[in-house]
Amino acid sequence: MRKSLILFFIALGLGAFFLLRYFDEGSLADPSVDSDFFAHDNYYLPTGGIGELHDQGGFFLSYREDKEQPEWVAYTLGRKELNLPKSKRPKDFHYDPDIRTKSAVDNDYRGSGYSRGHMVPAADMSWNQDYLHKTFLFSNICPQEIPFNGGVWRELEECTRDWARKFYRLHIVSGPVFERGAREIGRNRVDVPKGFFKVILDLEEPEQKAIAFYIPHEVQTAELSTFAVSIDEVEEMTGLDFFADLLTDQKETRLESNYNIASWPISYDRYQQRINHWNKR
Repeated sequence: MRKSLILFFIALGLGAFFLLRYFDEGSLADPSVDSDFFAHDNYYLPTGGIGELHDQGGFFLSYREDKEQPEWVAYTLGRKELNLPKSKRPKDFHYDPDIRTKSAVDNDYRGSGYSRGHMVPAADMSWNQDYLHKTFLFSNICPQEIPFNGGVWRELEECTRDWARKFYRLHIVSGPVFERGAREIGRNRVDVPKGFFKVILDLEEPEQKAIAFYIPHEVQTAELSTFAVSIDEVEEMTGLDFFADLLTDQKETRLESNYNIASWPISYDRYQQRINHWNKR
């Protein structure tokens, strides 16, 4: 009897040990776990930035006071969220009261010739009214030329949603690329970026893959695939380190040093729509 009790407690202890290891090491790094589980975890955020970190519920952002815009935004996007009913899109943009030093405001953009460019697209958060509203705060907005915002940037956003539906779940980081001596707009002196990036990681089996895009900030007539780059290239441009807390060193090297554009289908019809319609608005 005593021997049986000893064996029972040994088995119980081993079970508890492996269960704790599962939650500590396995489930928090396992991309197959439902995305809701990760809604407020920061395991996939880039490092190396200098902005003020904010948790907006459905996404994170790092706000650069000296640029009056985010230096990056990060979130996960999945098929499940995109298939949920859509909330009503807000009509107006607002300053973000949670920015300690105060964000840009609508008057900074009014009459500037630049549109209010979402870094987290409104459509990516349309499944939740509160998250959708927060995409219209100026902490999520960068100045973008109108045919850029409604053209190639729109095309990239729509393709990203296509990929999220196709591949089940993506980790996404987007943001501006700055340059010295940039033009500034508004009373708050909002920097106009020289370009924009989007980094995309798919950890779902059977094909784990990654890709990034860097698009110079001007109206574009080239196909979207022209702007594909490796994540390593975006890291070199921005000084950020992507997915360092999510990937092992070996996997980070393999996924971030190259990409296969053939693994990311791009609609040619959508490209034609950009050239023939979106770029002319």
